[in-house]
Amino acid sequence: MCSSFSLKTVLLNLAILVQINGVVSASNLPTDQVALLKIKSKITDDPHGVLGSWNDSLPFCKWLGVTCGRRHQRVTSLNLTGKGLAGSLSPFIGNLSFLRYIFLDENQFHGSIPPEIGRLSRLQNISLISNFFTGEIPANLSSCSKLRELSLYRNKLSGKIPNIFSSLQMLKIFDLRRNNFTGRILPSIGNLTSLEILYLSRNPLGGSIPDSLNRLKELRELGLAHNGLTGVFPMFSYNLSMSEFTWELLIQTELRNLEELYLDFNAFSKIIPPSIGNLSFLTELYLGANNLEGTIPSTLSSCKKLLLLSLFRNNLRGSVPKEIFQLPSLSIALDLSQNGLSGVLPQEIGSLKNLGSLDLSENHLSGELPSSFSSCISLELLNLSSNFFHGSMPKALSSLRGLEYVNLSRNNFSGPIPTYFQEKDLKNLDLSYNNFEGEVSVKGVFANTSMISIIGNHRLCGGIAELHLPKCTNSESKRSSRKLSIRVVVAISLSSTVVGLAVVSFLLFHYHKKRNTNKQLDTISTKSFEKISYGRLSKATEGFSVENLIGTGSFASVYKGVLDESGFTVAIKVLNLNLRGGFRSFMAECDALRNIRHRNLVKIITSCSSIDFQGNDFKALVYDFMPNGSLESWLHSIQQMLDLAQRINIIKDVACALEYLHCHCGNIVVHCDLKPSNILLDTDMVAHVGDFGLAKILSLEGVSNANNNSSSVFRGTIGYAPPGKLLITSPFNRFLFVYIILYN
Repeated sequence: MCSSFSLKTVLLNLAILVQINGVVSASNLPTDQVALLKIKSKITDDPHGVLGSWNDSLPFCKWLGVTCGRRHQRVTSLNLTGKGLAGSLSPFIGNLSFLRYIFLDENQFHGSIPPEIGRLSRLQNISLISNFFTGEIPANLSSCSKLRELSLYRNKLSGKIPNIFSSLQMLKIFDLRRNNFTGRILPSIGNLTSLEILYLSRNPLGGSIPDSLNRLKELRELGLAHNGLTGVFPMFSYNLSMSEFTWELLIQTELRNLEELYLDFNAFSKIIPPSIGNLSFLTELYLGANNLEGTIPSTLSSCKKLLLLSLFRNNLRGSVPKEIFQLPSLSIALDLSQNGLSGVLPQEIGSLKNLGSLDLSENHLSGELPSSFSSCISLELLNLSSNFFHGSMPKALSSLRGLEYVNLSRNNFSGPIPTYFQEKDLKNLDLSYNNFEGEVSVKGVFANTSMISIIGNHRLCGGIAELHLPKCTNSESKRSSRKLSIRVVVAISLSSTVVGLAVVSFLLFHYHKKRNTNKQLDTISTKSFEKISYGRLSKATEGFSVENLIGTGSFASVYKGVLDESGFTVAIKVLNLNLRGGFRSFMAECDALRNIRHRNLVKIITSCSSIDFQGNDFKALVYDFMPNGSLESWLHSIQQMLDLAQRINIIKDVACALEYLHCHCGNIVVHCDLKPSNILLDTDMVAHVGDFGLAKILSLEGVSNANNNSSSVFRGTIGYAPPGKLLITSPFNRFLFVYIILYN
């Protein structure tokens, strides 16, 4: 009986021991598995099925995103970055007591950060970047004394930043950018003596910046942009006005280890101190969108590791120190745009061999582009817009094979558009509002209107149809070729033969002009005008279609036509003979133009006096076509503008035409209707006076009697004609000319 009792006792003890071991095993090992399944249960959307492996078919240590320790099968890392998960974060995450790393970046978690995380005493990294967490930072995170990184960038967290810094002595990265934190930065932040990266940008913090920040000796990256801060910052001596962030930069020695400094989009004022050169470890400096004044300190050249310098949108003046361009370390970007910088670009710019982006737009820089640009072989973006650069495009830019975005708009560049632009893989090219001339290519970037802009260059021709440029004539092609040839020849040496011919031509021209000036010309010997029929003119204008109508006047309509046999574009002025004065206008214009020739008068090619297909009288004049229209259209246009040089040239051209009409064509020709709509512009923006339908021809002897013959009849356009009964003589035209100068 005793032996039986003993056996039962032993078996009972063994059963209890086995049960106890099973309970211990069940209570330890599955704890993490239970916590993970609770976390899974809060996930409402798993678009990529990443949690499909979280089931009993696999040990939880092999579940996707889960890492366990080698010694103990406990979860040490949870990494579900970029999985597109949506839902809330379960409080059961606090049961993963061996957890060291939490990486849940780039998901769609919402709700609050569970305070149970504060129980994880082994935790070293918390990264919840780019989610939708709301609420405040749990205050009990101060218990995570081993924490090295707290990254909550780009969430919707709010409230005050809690006082958790006294116990986080090991924290190296503290990133709260792009949230809605308010309140002030606590002085206890100075206790984070191991801190290397501090980002608080884009939070409406307000308040002052504590002096204790000076104690952060290990700080390498500091971001305080878009904070709305006021008061004294330890890196700055301040000049506080109202509640604005108006601090004068004054770099101290305490923060010399800084590598990245983000202070853009505040209201810093005064100068950038030369002591900024003490930040010798600086790699990125952002001071854009402030109110900084003075010049760019040349001491920035002491920052030998600088990769990026951004000083855009300030009030900086003076020239760019050549020492800045001698920083070969600059490789990401140099942005000095939207300031008041002046002077020329030095040859030292060629030292920027590794630079990827150069933006000098919206300054007052001038001169020609230096040839050393050819050494900037890494450039992908070049923006020199809205300056005063001039000259032709240097061949140096052809060496920049990596260029993708080029903006040279609103300068004074001239000459032909280089062909090397068509050979580059450009994504955008803006050459608008310069003085480029000649033929536009149809290859490469020029074949896509969404990738180029060339408006405001009024001497261009050719290109694809969508650009609506005039066709290039042979004379224009020859002119462009001749200009290019002269540049090449000048670069080598001028041929003595060309020089000799040029001198002889000049002497003959001067002698001929002097002889013609001193001699009255009753007639000019010209060859007979080519006869042209109504049928040819009708065909040239597609039956005088509305699409080809380019203007109407008091007595006529003007059509654009293309002569079939030559493809030559002309302007055809068809007189309306049903109007009173129409025939007289035709005859007056014929009389005025048949014996005069001048480069600043619209050239008449021929006339047509016939009948149309219905047997009605038909009279027309055929002129050279002026591709750039009338001066009036330019003066009233909001899409195209004349620069000062073009306006002066037009005034000179009109003056030359009037001088010829009054002094050098035999009888005096008084135009009587000089106005912007009668001043036409050719491809090269040379002005030509046209429309002589109201012209009056006076003999030199009959000028004194002109008033009796003509002044009683109103001539000209109301609003342009002189007041009173001014004699229809050369003073009549002079009045109109002065009016145009004022109008222009």
